[in-house]
Amino acid sequence: MIRVKKTPFQTNKESLSRLFNCNRISAQVYNDCLKISKAYSKDNGRWINKTQLQQATKRKYPLHSQSIQAVCHKYLDARNAAREARKKGYKNRYPYKQKKYFPTKWAKDGFYIDYDKGKITFSMGIKDGKRQKPLSVKVDKLPSGKIKEIELVYSGKLHLAITYEDGYHPKENNSKTIAAIDMGEIHSIASVTENGESLIITARQLRSIKRLRNKKHSQIRKKLSRTKKGSRRHRKLRRAMHSITNKTDRQQQDILHKTSHNFLKWAKENEVKTVVVGDVEGVQRNTSARKKTNPNKKRRRRQVSQKLSQWSFGILLTYLAYKLAANSIELVCRSEAYTSQTCPVCHRKKKPSGRVYRCHCGYCEHRDIHGAKNILSLHKYGSIQNLGIDVKQITYLRPAACGKK
Repeated sequence: MIRVKKTPFQTNKESLSRLFNCNRISAQVYNDCLKISKAYSKDNGRWINKTQLQQATKRKYPLHSQSIQAVCHKYLDARNAAREARKKGYKNRYPYKQKKYFPTKWAKDGFYIDYDKGKITFSMGIKDGKRQKPLSVKVDKLPSGKIKEIELVYSGKLHLAITYEDGYHPKENNSKTIAAIDMGEIHSIASVTENGESLIITARQLRSIKRLRNKKHSQIRKKLSRTKKGSRRHRKLRRAMHSITNKTDRQQQDILHKTSHNFLKWAKENEVKTVVVGDVEGVQRNTSARKKTNPNKKRRRRQVSQKLSQWSFGILLTYLAYKLAANSIELVCRSEAYTSQTCPVCHRKKKPSGRVYRCHCGYCEHRDIHGAKNILSLHKYGSIQNLGIDVKQITYLRPAACGKK
């Protein structure tokens, strides 16, 4: 399987300065991609393609040719992703922001590895007609598999994101049980199986961490508003804000990894073969004031809009996807429209209040387990109906609980 390992490295001061400069040059390539693409569209009335963009940026920067191509590909991927989102009705903007730094990537022909010494040598481009001196760094623990590409990323300090083939092949899974997941901002995972086993993993710790970050950012922004841009005080406050952001990102990554690990452990214990997850993409969008076309639409509070916009369901879904695939468990995404509102017995629609869903017909269930059951019903039968599942005692977990009830 393909995996990515982010690791620190050691090098001398001169090489470290050159590595920072690599990311500045990559940013220049990205900014030029924006200009070239805009000019081409204006002159020809259509988008520039990959071959044309690569030709326009070829041999113009002191970077390895594959590193320049990688920047072009990232720009094109961002442009195409924005187009697909706009087709679905979202108001995504096409790439337009200028970059100061941008990650530099070396593909298979752009680096050499000495496994005995733990040394990685990066090839550089041509400057003033001469091939530049290669860059060398030392990594304590290199992945044992075949390394395919290396990316230079910044997270508090420079790191290497190493993509490699670990050589692991998933074992055959002969189970037949189906489980459904209702993802939420309060409870990150609420799942139920056909056998009535249920699990809820809370996200309250992550919510608390983000709330603290937002408060600290607010305090720093007030101080920034009273400083002159570029001053020593301004730079110090900006560094403090970046430090808080990086710390929160590391905490979020740790919590989401533990959340996905706990769900995987529970799925294996219950012999799950297929996991169906509701697609919540779009819920966090359209958080502005009520529209003129629908003045009766309820307006979200600013606090709710902030929580939804910072909901990290996409990262959690990515972690679930590769961990389940490594254990031969299929992950299926499907629409979850009205699954939290529709009663499976009488099919009335009602927006639940609180953590329990109650219907006039007498149906009663935990709000998130109710949503998971309806997602399971949609997957099995194509419609919401009463599955007749007797949900047993719900297992509640915190992300760091590691399986404890």
